[in-house]
Amino acid sequence: MSSVDFYKSIGLKVGLEIHVQLNTKRKLFCPCPTSEESTSSQVYSFKRYLRPARSETGEVDPAAMLEWKRSRAYIYNAPSPTTCLVEADEEPPHHVDEESLLTAIAVAKALNMELIDEIYVMRKIVVDGSNVSGFQRTMLVAFNGSITVEDRKIGIQTLCLEEDAAKKIEEKESEVYYSLERLGIPLIEIATSPDIDSPELALKTALKIGQLVRLTGKAKHGLGSIRQDINISIAGGAKIEVKGVQHLYLIPKVIEYEVQRQLKLLEIRSELLNRGVSEKDLLDDIVDVSELFKNSQSKIIKRALSLPNGAILAVKLPGFKGLLGREVQPGRRFGTELSDYAKVWGGVGGIIHTDELPGYGITSEDVVKLYEYIGADPNRDAIVLVADEKEKGVKALKAVVERARLALIGIPEETRAANPDGTTKYMRPRPGSARMYPETDIPPIRITSELVEKAKTLIPEHPDVKYKKLVEKHGLSKALADALINALELDFYEYLAEKYGDKVPYSVIASIFINTIPMLRREGIPIDEVDENTIERVVEAVARGVIAKEAIPDILAYIAKNPGTTVEQAINALGLKTTSVDELDKLIENIIASNKEKLLSKQSKAFNIVMSEVMKTMRGKVDGKLIADRVKVKLREVLNIEI
Repeated sequence: MSSVDFYKSIGLKVGLEIHVQLNTKRKLFCPCPTSEESTSSQVYSFKRYLRPARSETGEVDPAAMLEWKRSRAYIYNAPSPTTCLVEADEEPPHHVDEESLLTAIAVAKALNMELIDEIYVMRKIVVDGSNVSGFQRTMLVAFNGSITVEDRKIGIQTLCLEEDAAKKIEEKESEVYYSLERLGIPLIEIATSPDIDSPELALKTALKIGQLVRLTGKAKHGLGSIRQDINISIAGGAKIEVKGVQHLYLIPKVIEYEVQRQLKLLEIRSELLNRGVSEKDLLDDIVDVSELFKNSQSKIIKRALSLPNGAILAVKLPGFKGLLGREVQPGRRFGTELSDYAKVWGGVGGIIHTDELPGYGITSEDVVKLYEYIGADPNRDAIVLVADEKEKGVKALKAVVERARLALIGIPEETRAANPDGTTKYMRPRPGSARMYPETDIPPIRITSELVEKAKTLIPEHPDVKYKKLVEKHGLSKALADALINALELDFYEYLAEKYGDKVPYSVIASIFINTIPMLRREGIPIDEVDENTIERVVEAVARGVIAKEAIPDILAYIAKNPGTTVEQAINALGLKTTSVDELDKLIENIIASNKEKLLSKQSKAFNIVMSEVMKTMRGKVDGKLIADRVKVKLREVLNIEI
């Protein structure tokens, strides 16, 4: 069965939420610049505690309730001049930035969407500290559009314009630290319909939407400027929202691993039902087993018992024997799912369960005694332990039991965070509809015909027009032009081609994005950490004749492996500064002299022999075409061999 058929057979449905930062002159609701780099040393800090508010319907969002129950303080750093009293929630928001609004309208028109006649700014409750006010301001700009991706029509449900959140710096048990430079930067959020039915189509859709926004010329570039949330479900399951996928190229892996997790959870549900486990069996009867482990040599146990209110707590999960150790994603087991709940709801470092014992300094004898003490069946039941402060341990184990109960329904609706390897972890409950209420400080915005006309200047030209220019004006091959027209970096290519195309071949610039970067990514080199400013500096070095175009992959790879390295430092470290023609000629002459007899006896292969030897020394230092031309000249001059 092909992968496409497999995903169709399990009823995979994927919807994307693409968030793109805008590179406007000012933030969405204040005059501060959108740069995240402050040149000022003036930074003031303040502390806040946040609590949830009721929505228009009088309800409280469950995700907001979770954050409030964690009872954490939020400390904010506000550097000048990238922040003001608006970010500190000490001053009402200003009028909506028109440049941002025009960009949103332009993107909506390009996506064939219906514009809202009158836009209302709404407050979306967010009490995880990422918004000082306890809510994010957002506005619906358009709805009901579509985009075509490889002959597939993908619906676009909504396009919103909203403010970006603050950047988390550090997280402690009772405090979270944020920096406010990013708070308020305009953000376009584009939500697709769940029309996507394969990981590959999801990637292509995300790339095309991201590219479209960037081609307005108003999008920020660099890591974190485009972020994706992915909604994933399969037949018989529930919708899972995966947040914070930083790299577009991680999308297929996230979907693949989440599908694997959901299928495994359905298998576990079936196994539990076959064993006759029901919800009434899963009781949060938490037992203090500290006395049982008072002489344990386990470092985890000793550390917990040394705490002022430390305890070893246990809870029985009837019928779960062997299931907690079952892998649901690479490197993650069902026990990890329980542990995630314990960490989030109880604030503990993790759990220990009997499927992984003996271990952690806990012996087989300890396990036997534990089963006897709890009154559990060692052939059928699992036991979960928490070693921490007693109050936290009780909360953690109650959450573990709740997650165990949810195993009986299979796949609980959750918001999950993406890990760097593509796996996911529990973050919080999925937010409900009870989280929005009107912004009272900003009047409604009428979308006039004048605004729409202004926005039309930002609508990207049709891909067919760009394709024709790439082939006819830039001289790219049809294959290279076709790949580039579907690449996220098309706008950056156009910028580099306009600035350096008279000195660097267009095909060389295009190849960086279509061949070099994907090749380095496949080799496991962290090329996505290299920013666009660095790539431009490499192209500039080729334009100035400092390096040959053949050096581009080596320099990019070196910088990716050595963060913080400049292009000049990489060139020096790799010894890739260009060599003069005189030095090149001397090297060729020496190689010919050293291999004279061999070259004369194998004249048909003479060129390849000399080129191979020269490239060992000159690769990346001299343009390959120049080397070939000089080798031909020297073979003719020295040995009278015509190539």
